[in-house]
Amino acid sequence: MGVTGPPGPVMDRDEVDRALARLGQEHEAIETSLLALQDHAGRRLLEGAELTGVTQERWADAEASITLLWAYFDAYTDALRSAREIRSRRRWSSREDLVELTELLRGESVTVAGSALAQAPTLHGTGKLSQSLSLTALVDRMNELYASSLDMVVAADAVWSALPARIDLLAAELQRTRQLAHSVGVRPGEHPAGDDLERITRTLTRLREQVVSDPLAFWVPAQGSSAPGGGRPDTTVYDREARALEDVRREIDAVLTVRQDAEKRLVRLRDVLSRADRTLAEARTARGEVLAKIAATEVPVVSGPPTVLQEQLATAAEYRRQAQWHRLSPLLESLEQKAEDELLRARESLTAVTAPLAVRAELRGRLDAYKAKVARHGLAEDPLLVERYDAARRMLWSAPCDLRVAEQAVLRYQQAAAELLAAPRVPEQGGPEDHRGEWRP
Repeated sequence: MGVTGPPGPVMDRDEVDRALARLGQEHEAIETSLLALQDHAGRRLLEGAELTGVTQERWADAEASITLLWAYFDAYTDALRSAREIRSRRRWSSREDLVELTELLRGESVTVAGSALAQAPTLHGTGKLSQSLSLTALVDRMNELYASSLDMVVAADAVWSALPARIDLLAAELQRTRQLAHSVGVRPGEHPAGDDLERITRTLTRLREQVVSDPLAFWVPAQGSSAPGGGRPDTTVYDREARALEDVRREIDAVLTVRQDAEKRLVRLRDVLSRADRTLAEARTARGEVLAKIAATEVPVVSGPPTVLQEQLATAAEYRRQAQWHRLSPLLESLEQKAEDELLRARESLTAVTAPLAVRAELRGRLDAYKAKVARHGLAEDPLLVERYDAARRMLWSAPCDLRVAEQAVLRYQQAAAELLAAPRVPEQGGPEDHRGEWRP
């Protein structure tokens, strides 16, 4: 919508003709805008909807504004028609005609009836029987009313165009998820995901009702924008429920995976627990051997396999037979972790029990390694080494073996061997000589 020219002194014929031409174009533009508003899909929806809240209040004001707009437009049309009639009286308008035209085109010569103002008591003209306005002021009023009415209509239409369709799509996806959840035993009161589905259903139903009856409650105006319809639909609640449904879908997928892999996972669990039991049995056997062969040492007690894991495994198998996948899923996850922990505990127990045997084996290996070393240097028959080797060997190959005493015997043999290897040697008569004329040790 445009704006008429500024008021001034008596207009000449050219000024009048230019003003009338401008007003005619302006009239056509205003009429086109009003008809477009009248035919706007959002306005038609607002007229037929049962509104509540903010939208109900603003639509009441908008309806009054649109009614007043048409009243203003009718007055504008009448004023333009009168001006054209005066100008068409004569080819060359008289001064009296020009004065009348100046007053009509620039003065407060347009009167709006009180009946039209009465339909919009909260707008301009409160308490007045009629209004007298200039064409300029009248256009300003129409611009203001048109912008506010169009802003309200466009905002409501934008929310209705965006949110209900998205809510319906999410509701359809929700229904499919509910059916899938029901097929794997995820039901309200039995599984948290089932409770979440019920809550999402209630929230989406309520959200759709609110969006349809009060769309402006879900409209966020654009900051600093004066254009009609500047803003966006508020999808905060919708987005939150969409994320919640996605979380539930992932939970259902996990349950479906359990249904597909349940037997394989149960077999793996039985294998892990069986290995743990065998390892513990081996540790108990090893403990008896250690107590019989090693003296003066502490050997940790080996506990038996926990019966609670076997009971839980039997429960898991029963859940699988009854197709209670939603119960089986968390139980399997817990059992798998506990079974791995149990196998690790059994291995640690075996390691702790057999530690003395490992120490004895290490001492035996060290003793034989030093004997081989001194033999390479021709010292195997040294009386001191033979004596200390035999003493250490008797201790290490006897039962029960005192590891502390045996270790001291091995250390004495090592020390004697090290001293002999480090001592300078005098070659024997007729001993072998290498190609450099040096005696080998």
